Amino acid sequence: MSVSIKPGLTAFTVTERGAISLAAALGALVNGAIQPFIGRIFDATGGRKIILAGLVGVGLVTVLLSLTFHILFLVFMFGVVASFAAGGVSINNTSALLARWFRRRRATVMGLNAAGASMGGMLIVPFAMYLLQATNWRLTWVVLGVIILVLAVPLAFIFTREYPAKMGLLPDGDEEPTEGPAVGAPQRGPGPLETDRWTQPFRSLPFWQMSLSYMICGSTTFLLSVHFVPYAIDRGVSPNLAATIFGVMLGLNVFGAIGAGLLADRFGRKNLLALVYFLRGSGYMILLLPGVLGLTLLSGNLGLWLFALVAGFSWWATLPLTSSLTADVYGLRTLGTITGMSFLFHQIGGFASVWLAGVLYDVTGSYTIPFLIAGSLLFPAALSAFTIKERKYSTRYMAPAVSAGATAD
Repeated sequence: MSVSIKPGLTAFTVTERGAISLAAALGALVNGAIQPFIGRIFDATGGRKIILAGLVGVGLVTVLLSLTFHILFLVFMFGVVASFAAGGVSINNTSALLARWFRRRRATVMGLNAAGASMGGMLIVPFAMYLLQATNWRLTWVVLGVIILVLAVPLAFIFTREYPAKMGLLPDGDEEPTEGPAVGAPQRGPGPLETDRWTQPFRSLPFWQMSLSYMICGSTTFLLSVHFVPYAIDRGVSPNLAATIFGVMLGLNVFGAIGAGLLADRFGRKNLLALVYFLRGSGYMILLLPGVLGLTLLSGNLGLWLFALVAGFSWWATLPLTSSLTADVYGLRTLGTITGMSFLFHQIGGFASVWLAGVLYDVTGSYTIPFLIAGSLLFPAALSAFTIKERKYSTRYMAPAVSAGATAD
């Protein structure tokens, strides 16, 4: 197997992409497999403890990577230990914690949370590259780990709290319970599917509607993460332009996540979630069908740019919508475990699509089939999300509960 990696480009040109894709996909699967267990610990011990422990773990592992002396050490530390540590500070756990503090603006703050995660990656990667070029890889790992330990850990220790009730506060910063009839008022009655056992959602349809759609979401986003740049290069685009288009796509995540959260708190979750899946599926069709149909205008760079716009806005938009809808339907008592299970579905989809795309490329010499399969699946995912009975099950639409007071949920 031959592998050629161009300087400054996070893509590969290989003769056996299936093998490379399998290696990349395994990381996603491991990360997903541990998340339900991390979520269970989150529910049992509290979000603050698991987040702080995760940050300390990530910081220490990052520093220890500077001692790498063998590929097996790197695989163990980065692929196993770091995965467990990162699970503690995963966006699932931070979203579950934020869900306790917000009801009316729940999707908005989850969108800001997702946007922050995306912006963090956009800032840290260029910074790490600068350090790598200015010093060496060992010192780079040390500096990055120290930044986490001396900056992120103290900030999390100071500002992270479990429940507003423990501080004499109410969700959304309200000073007193709201008893009005408006949809989304902060004090609502319990929903019919609200649960105190993490196994109960498996017996209800909304969990499967959201989780299976989320699996398609994972398959379409991980596919782009690993294979979009090679796909664009195969279409005749220069490596630098392909990386630029992908970078723009990632940058649009910030606006997509925030916009989705704001709109969801105003208009509801499930219809917007269905729209996001439908738009992303339409983006895949814009990417693929012009080439199949011989439409030269859209089969070139213009088609890639249009796809980048659609995919960028819809990439992280599903996260605040899915997480907030899950919290609205199933409550907060076991939310860490439930969202962890949904995330496992997401990562299974990512594992399958990344590996299958590499295998099919080896067989056919093209990405058309795997991209077409992934894009087509987004339409049934949109239908699945659209048919969720949000008004029947979500606490946002329950009758006001005057006695709710300042309870957690």
